[in-house]
Amino acid sequence: MKPTIRLRLTLAFAVLLLGTCATVLAINDALLYNSLYAQISGPSQEQSQPKPTSAPQNDFSDDLADKDARKAQALAVQQALVTELRAGALRSAAGPSAIALAVAGLLGLGICWLVAGRMLRPLRTLTAATRRISQDRLHERIALTGPRDELKELADTFDEMVTRLEASFTSQRRFVADAAHELRTPLAIVRTGAEVQLARRDSTPAEWEASARRVLSAAGRAERLLDGLLALARSDSGVLAAEPHDLAVAAATALADADDEAEQAALTITSDLRPAPVVGDPPLLDRLVANLIYNAVRHNHDGGWVAVTSTHDEAEVSLTVSNSGAIVPAADVDRLFEPFQRLPAQPATRPAAVRSTGLGLAIVRSIVRAHRGAITATPNDGGGLTVVVRLPVHDHGQFPVAMAIQN
Repeated sequence: MKPTIRLRLTLAFAVLLLGTCATVLAINDALLYNSLYAQISGPSQEQSQPKPTSAPQNDFSDDLADKDARKAQALAVQQALVTELRAGALRSAAGPSAIALAVAGLLGLGICWLVAGRMLRPLRTLTAATRRISQDRLHERIALTGPRDELKELADTFDEMVTRLEASFTSQRRFVADAAHELRTPLAIVRTGAEVQLARRDSTPAEWEASARRVLSAAGRAERLLDGLLALARSDSGVLAAEPHDLAVAAATALADADDEAEQAALTITSDLRPAPVVGDPPLLDRLVANLIYNAVRHNHDGGWVAVTSTHDEAEVSLTVSNSGAIVPAADVDRLFEPFQRLPAQPATRPAAVRSTGLGLAIVRSIVRAHRGAITATPNDGGGLTVVVRLPVHDHGQFPVAMAIQN
């Protein structure tokens, strides 16, 4: 069994406490030793030796010699006593010091255990909350109270992460539900048409042809929806390639592909496409530009206009797509970038806009994020939108500069 963090902290604090106490006691013993041997001094060598007499010729001289000998003997006894007192003082101080160190160690171990448990209590709260939170209980939060320390910051960061996860799961559930609803419609058309035709045994070839066209149209809608879902999933997974590409060339190709549809709606298209070199996934970048242009053409009114421009500077390239069309409330602009979100149909809405899958701008935003760019949309005064995409610029020394394309 591996030691817990509480046990490791307790042992670390206890070792630190014992080391501090041992150091203090060692300093105290050293000071005591120095005090004993510095302040209590024994007789000097000169004092312990008898003083010689110049002429010990009489009884008075003999008395002086005996007196000096007794004095030297007394000093020797005093010195031995002082030495014994010093040793006894040091021995008597060592015993209580050892006992005090042992008591401090035991008390410190218990106190450190309690303190470590108190300090780690928020972690236990965090662990319990983590075990409770699951996919169906993402609404719970730790909401840790107390001083603004590292543990409080960790708990708040965890709460923010759970909030993002809750929003992501909610968005995913809504996306799956919307995708299932959108796919159910064309499949229901196919099934209903087939059942009606099979039930009518006297159907004419014209009726069979009309039914087949409805089935073909519904299958095409389902195919476009699946294609959009795959593109959205691919862009959400990140950029899969890092190759040079030019948004101006991609815009020119998309405008050429949308020319027939624009001509049927009598749209006026103007473009000023200057080189916009970037590094990224070319299929995703082509899809980004095509979705913006198709969205501008389809969500328009007959006789309207579309304007496409591309520029670059030292920091970034930008692609701007503007169009006329229905009035877009400023509060609904952000909602248009969510999957399957459409504005309510208006009388002037073209059939192509009604058949939209509702994934165009969602795919655009996902691709822009995958390329670390930014996208903004602004409603036009007379109706329609102006969408601006900004991506990091590519190094012209490694990318062949494209020719400016203007219509």
